[in-house]
Amino acid sequence: PQESEIPIDIHTLKLQDWLVSRRIVPKNVQQEIRDIHSKISNALQDMPSNDQLIKLLAKSNINYYHVKEIIEILKQTEKDTKSVFGTYGSQRMKDWQEISRLYEKNATYLAETAQIFARNVNYEIPGVRKQMTKLEQQTDECQKRAHDLNKPEAQLLAEHAALLEQLGVKGDNLHAEFLEVLGGLPELYAKSLKGVAAIQPSLDLYAEVSGHKQSLPILRHLVEFGNTTVYQYIHKEAPLAVEEPAITLNLSEDLAPKNEGANEIDFGAIDFGTDDNGGTSSTVSAEIIDYGDLQETDGAAIDWGIESAPTDAVEINFDIPVEEYGIVVEGTGMDGGTAKGDQAYTLLDSPSYRDRFLDEIYELESFLRLRLYELKHLESSSDIMFSLMDNIATHDTESIVKMLGSVEKIIQQSSDEQTRHLFQLKHSPKYANLLASKLQQMTKAVEKLRANREALKRRSVDLREQRQQLNPVLEELLAQTRALQAHIEKDISKRYKNRVVNLMGGVN
Repeated sequence: PQESEIPIDIHTLKLQDWLVSRRIVPKNVQQEIRDIHSKISNALQDMPSNDQLIKLLAKSNINYYHVKEIIEILKQTEKDTKSVFGTYGSQRMKDWQEISRLYEKNATYLAETAQIFARNVNYEIPGVRKQMTKLEQQTDECQKRAHDLNKPEAQLLAEHAALLEQLGVKGDNLHAEFLEVLGGLPELYAKSLKGVAAIQPSLDLYAEVSGHKQSLPILRHLVEFGNTTVYQYIHKEAPLAVEEPAITLNLSEDLAPKNEGANEIDFGAIDFGTDDNGGTSSTVSAEIIDYGDLQETDGAAIDWGIESAPTDAVEINFDIPVEEYGIVVEGTGMDGGTAKGDQAYTLLDSPSYRDRFLDEIYELESFLRLRLYELKHLESSSDIMFSLMDNIATHDTESIVKMLGSVEKIIQQSSDEQTRHLFQLKHSPKYANLLASKLQQMTKAVEKLRANREALKRRSVDLREQRQQLNPVLEELLAQTRALQAHIEKDISKRYKNRVVNLMGGVN
């Protein structure tokens, strides 16, 4: 083929070196470009008011082709200064024509055009595309994180609802609701002892094996009398009256209603002490005190060593209620007295006696499990094991399993989550605040998750808008780069007898 038909292929990365090596542009072209840019800055200080110029000068980088457009516009605005010889008297026109001449000298314009083209292809366009990709990834990540917050929110709401359900409250007014549900504790205790009579055979077996007929006394009392007061357990008779200590709910100021329960006394912080009978020291049993036989005497025959007072003196009232001094005078026999303090609680409601009840029921369970293990391994047992088995020869595996089932049922009923919460709520002044704080923390955590999710959604929308705003930027860069590529290919083609020039690695 002829030389004019052979295309010229130039890679974008080597374009500037190619122009220098072909001596189309000089090596020190950078200094000339800086001088031209300086003159452009000065010329921009004095420009006529023209819409086309304003739009053109809005571009950040003015190159040779913009200069040619500016000159064409100035031909219209400065036409009054044109002489018959075709020259212009306007300094503006002279400045821009000088800039154009400097650009064309040594093909400086081609060197600058090649630089802008290479920078756009290698940096500007990839940078914008990379930023667009990053914004898309951040948008997707925000949407994913917002969606992922649904799971912990649902979990917190479920835990919050479960705790409220366990406590039996709605959470609107915790102080009032706590006091209300505490009134249902006796019913819960009754439910926990449902079928307690079924453990009687287990108690009998335990007593038979241990040799102690009065073993596990609390369980025996519960089976025979039910969940009575501690007073009745100690004194073997029911009290005439029961005065439980006031319930104190130490809710924080931001959790408790104002002016409610301010005058209540926290009895949980006072140690009444205990006497030898397990009762409080403020309770005096009439059965223990021996008053002896009191003989009625004539008070007038006794010389008290006190002068007789005038008859008009102030009358002294000796009828002072002993209750004011914490003294409880009990009746005798089956009449009973007043149960106060810890003795006013029922066995399952008293902190100390409830612990003893749990100790006994778990001890009974362990005993039955051991007996069951012995029965199952009877054949391989030692002589000592046979001696232990003598006491339970009348019980087989089936009967022990049945006993164990009855005991485990009571344990399961007594370990109810609501009962545990309400028991702690009643006897631990700080527990109410702990529960209320936990509920409040859950609510605040849900609110925070929702706020974060909304913030992520807003952020996602903002990122998507930023991504959309880059579309025209990229389009403008691509259009500019295509135009520069066309100018370069056309200019080089003219210099080489109109041969086809292909810039490799450019934009399509």
